[in-house]
Amino acid sequence: MDFGKRLRQLARPGALLAADGMAGTLAWRAARGLIRILLFRVYRLRATGYERLRADGPLIYAPVHRSHLDGPLIGGLTHHRVRYLGKEELFHPKPLGWFMRSIGTFPVRRGEADLDAMRAALGLLTDGETMLVFPEGTRQPSDDIGPVFDGTAWLAAKSGAPVLPVGIAGTREAMPSGAKFPKRTQVAIVVGEPLAPPTGPDGGRARRPDMTAWTATLRDALDDCQQRARALADESGRARTPMRDLVP
Repeated sequence: MDFGKRLRQLARPGALLAADGMAGTLAWRAARGLIRILLFRVYRLRATGYERLRADGPLIYAPVHRSHLDGPLIGGLTHHRVRYLGKEELFHPKPLGWFMRSIGTFPVRRGEADLDAMRAALGLLTDGETMLVFPEGTRQPSDDIGPVFDGTAWLAAKSGAPVLPVGIAGTREAMPSGAKFPKRTQVAIVVGEPLAPPTGPDGGRARRPDMTAWTATLRDALDDCQQRARALADESGRARTPMRDLVP
């Protein structure tokens, strides 16, 4: 989007306090700055392939999911306001909901197929936004890749957006499921090569078998990225990635 046009939109009287207006943009920038200053340093972040997160145009980040730290750490590596699907409970009370929307999150109902949320995600991708989707759905208890669902394939096929598989090691140990406070540990992120969206055998519209086969390919890519991230996190004597490289 043209910068001048975006600035005029943010400056509209009704948009100043909106989650996607001036105040919301400032809240997002402040949150991203804190992530970079605190989390990158506390977890001595090591990362490879992160420059792929900064590509323009519609793009789907598809990371493994081990901790609530995963999304913020990935979002801190790019200049995009990354869009996330978040459980509906995170949007109450209203001030928290405003903040969640400011940083790019929109609600989805857990335990059911929320078609409205998927359509909203598709609309954002069609507008050229960046979306983060956890292909495993929920947090997993180990480095093993859990069941990978076809939602990522559907979004990629419908939007034409490439998908970036991402492995993340160390966040499960830093903040496992049920933990109220994080602890300091080594974290590593590996961003793999982009996957083209699924298509049919003749290059046409992808059907269910095509999406299922593509999802299996995504799972293999996630497994590779996760193994590489674990090796990077466990490598002794290696310094963290310099902050000047991590911050775009």
